[in-house]
Amino acid sequence: MAIGNYIKEIGRGKDGARALSREQAADLFGQVLDGTVTDLEIGAFCLAMRIKGETAQEMAGFLDATHQRLHTLPASDRPTVVIPSYNGARKLPVLTPLLALLLAREGLPVLVHGTATESRRVFTSEVLLDLEIPAQAAIETIAPGTVAFVPTALLHAGLQRLLDVRRVVGLRNPAHSLVKLMNPVQGKSLLVTSYTHPEYAQSMAETLTVMGSHALLIRGTEGEAVADPRRAPKMQGFVHGKVVELQEHQAGTLTTLPDLPTAIDAATTAAYIRQVMDGIQPVPAPIAQQVAHILHLVQAL
Repeated sequence: MAIGNYIKEIGRGKDGARALSREQAADLFGQVLDGTVTDLEIGAFCLAMRIKGETAQEMAGFLDATHQRLHTLPASDRPTVVIPSYNGARKLPVLTPLLALLLAREGLPVLVHGTATESRRVFTSEVLLDLEIPAQAAIETIAPGTVAFVPTALLHAGLQRLLDVRRVVGLRNPAHSLVKLMNPVQGKSLLVTSYTHPEYAQSMAETLTVMGSHALLIRGTEGEAVADPRRAPKMQGFVHGKVVELQEHQAGTLTTLPDLPTAIDAATTAAYIRQVMDGIQPVPAPIAQQVAHILHLVQAL
């Protein structure tokens, strides 16, 4: 169906808009990804969905269309851990690379994918580069015990274009949620993802259930899928879409704080991560707990 007909359904405002079926959402999003619609229609889609919000069935349809078009990574000998990284750091060091390296040290292949979505944050890709892990230039198998960073544009150029719409209109669109839920790996894998605000916890959990996903869902640290090194967040597991309660939010007064660097630039963050990996600094307890939960879920695959 032509995208204009879908926009009529989803563009009637927060109270008047109608939800699309999973099949309709897949058709709509496929047209957006394929670039068969105009920039004006893409803008209308993004703004309409921003006002309406996505249902779990709609997001599942968007994911269906995306998974059909992604350049996927070949399966490895062990289950791959997939970590989307799109928010970066604004106040705290971005420790997503530390999480990835700790998992790789356990013998797992780890895929981090992402792109810079703002100009005023420090991104995982920058820290990984300082750790001598440059972005992949082509899709390759990830060997067990290694970390690979794959830019979003390498997975699908149309998806990158949709993320870039934010720089023009200044608002998020469904792609910003979708990249945190997609899985670009063939074979067994575990998605480690996060939400930024409490209202997203339910919608992301519902989508993971509808998709039958294997995943770990946490309250992110500035939007990154790594546990806050100061206080452990709530962590939920998903195996074939079924919820596995792993850990509640750490309540009460903190008695100790990790010795984190005060600067958040890439070089300082990378130096801190090296110290942790070399045993000079301890692994922050919440991140160590997150690693343990991920290893537990991987065993269930």
